[in-house]
Amino acid sequence: MPKPIHQVTFQPDDLTFDVFRDGENLLRVAIAASVHINASCGGNGACGKCRVIIDQGHPEVEHSAKISDEDWKKGYRLACTTKVTDDLTITIPQESRIDNSVLRKDSGQKSHTLMARDLNSLVQGVKINPAVFKYYIELPPPTLDDNLSDLGRLMRELKNEHQLDNISADYFLLRRLPRMLREADWKITATIVYNPKGLKLIDIEAGDTRAANYSIIIDIGTTTVQGQLLNLNASHQAEERSVIDDLESDLLIATDAKYNSQVRFGEDVITRIVHSQKGDGLKELHDSIIKDLNEIIDNLVKAGGIQKDQISHMVVAANTTMSQFFLNLDPKYIREDPYVPTANFFPPVRAMDLGLNLPDYIHIYTFPAVSSYVGGDIVAGVLGSGIFQREDLTLFMDVGTNGELVLGNCDWLVCTSCSAGPAFEGGGLKYGMRATTGAIEQIRINPETYEPMLLTIGKKKPLGICGSGIIEAIAEMLIVGIIEPNGKFKRDLNTERIRKGDTGWEYLLADAEQSADGIDEITITEGDIDNIIRTKGAIYAGCRILLESVGLSFEDLDKFIIAGGFGKYINLERAVTIGLLPEIDHKKFMFVGNGALLGDRLVSVSREMLGEARNIAGMMTNIELANNMKFMDEYVAAQFLPHTETTAFPKTMAMLK
Repeated sequence: MPKPIHQVTFQPDDLTFDVFRDGENLLRVAIAASVHINASCGGNGACGKCRVIIDQGHPEVEHSAKISDEDWKKGYRLACTTKVTDDLTITIPQESRIDNSVLRKDSGQKSHTLMARDLNSLVQGVKINPAVFKYYIELPPPTLDDNLSDLGRLMRELKNEHQLDNISADYFLLRRLPRMLREADWKITATIVYNPKGLKLIDIEAGDTRAANYSIIIDIGTTTVQGQLLNLNASHQAEERSVIDDLESDLLIATDAKYNSQVRFGEDVITRIVHSQKGDGLKELHDSIIKDLNEIIDNLVKAGGIQKDQISHMVVAANTTMSQFFLNLDPKYIREDPYVPTANFFPPVRAMDLGLNLPDYIHIYTFPAVSSYVGGDIVAGVLGSGIFQREDLTLFMDVGTNGELVLGNCDWLVCTSCSAGPAFEGGGLKYGMRATTGAIEQIRINPETYEPMLLTIGKKKPLGICGSGIIEAIAEMLIVGIIEPNGKFKRDLNTERIRKGDTGWEYLLADAEQSADGIDEITITEGDIDNIIRTKGAIYAGCRILLESVGLSFEDLDKFIIAGGFGKYINLERAVTIGLLPEIDHKKFMFVGNGALLGDRLVSVSREMLGEARNIAGMMTNIELANNMKFMDEYVAAQFLPHTETTAFPKTMAMLK
């Protein structure tokens, strides 16, 4: 093996990594070393968020306008414009790091249970019938008079004792079947998985192991990855009851979450698709998500106090691009007209074939996608929210890096996707950040002095502002008269907090003394406001187009369901104030949390729900907005706070007057 040319030590991790090529990009070195540095733009120098401090060494650096002269003197550089030409010691400042602790803190069982009780059980009458199930069998040993093959003997007993027929067998199982049967003295537990093609025998274990039957469910989001460990054996104790109610039983054993490490290659799916077309880009993106999943699986197994060989099944829900990265499928044509994914329905795949550290018999069910931009996570959300069972006209919204919308009921479903961008997750904002410790999440502004009152996650000194915080801030500034409906600051107010900064007019949220160490100040700029107006405008316009496509309006809705972390933290009144959500009866709004995990849970405990998921994906009609001129008209009309059509927001307008 060649000797390294340079070494880079990352602080505060105190991790040293060897570099074998002179002039290697520092951000690429950090990626290879699995050191997380925020890089919203994918490393092209546009976002200015991959700030590092050079403590020792002399790299080759391209000067960036994203770093002030004062910070430059302090040693601040952008990792993506820095080349390693010397041994380096660098510090990754707090604002450039990723903190997973808030995700783990907020994704526990209690919050899901309380949310489910408020919803009075979303999906009714679910037949508890897990997709993976176990049968204990005592086989008669072979004799000269009964010398049926080992597999034939097992199949015969499954048919005779449990009325199971037409079962296929996994090849990997056949390799260990003869020895295991004899070592177990012909007393074994058979594990059988149900998929749309029928029953498959995937594993046998010595003795009676029916009590140990676990499933792992995963939601792969563009920004976050969440997982849960379920006890499928607990579901056998129920006959006819809602799976939501099972959260109060022993079904949910453990939960874990982390930020998607693919964020190093770009915050949005388009940037990541572009990266996937460069060299080993697809492999890097696939390996990155597999590494995240292995970490989550290890944490779930440890928290649940079980062994990996007690896991029988795995279910994954993700948007179309994330599904293809996960399955190592080329996503190139997702972003090219006419926007075609590799597949809508994915066959079951062996976990080990994807690089997951799980036994060879575990197969993965991946939720089907509808289109390039309406994926399996949305199908899972529609399944988990029970829209497919009810006659109520429902609009389902899941807003993350993209905004996916589904309209309909038990008879019909139409859907679309609008490019929301990462603004509601802190991306694209001057001092934006994800919803982690130190992020400003609640804001109130004194209408007389224009002084702000801030609340951060973890109640620490502010590092920046997250998506829910920026919605509150803009709503507050509109209400107290700091900004006009077009998003521009009023410049004649008696306050020094409104000022002209380096990038235009801005409002000072926190100065250096008020902010966390290393943060000079935190402001909201007119550019930030424009970004949010564009984002909320796209989502609102998407809702209008979806409703108009079937001759309906917001007033016709019986329910408006909001899924995902967006719905978990958002202030409903403030979202209506800025025109992100329609001004309808607040009782119609329903927050369901992580819809993808709700759907994952259903298909884990009920094989009938596998069929329902396929039916839902098949009945959803996708409306493409990319070349829709009506969408552009609606989008332009929504570039106002709350909207150019003021009659659609009578209460908001009355409040503003």
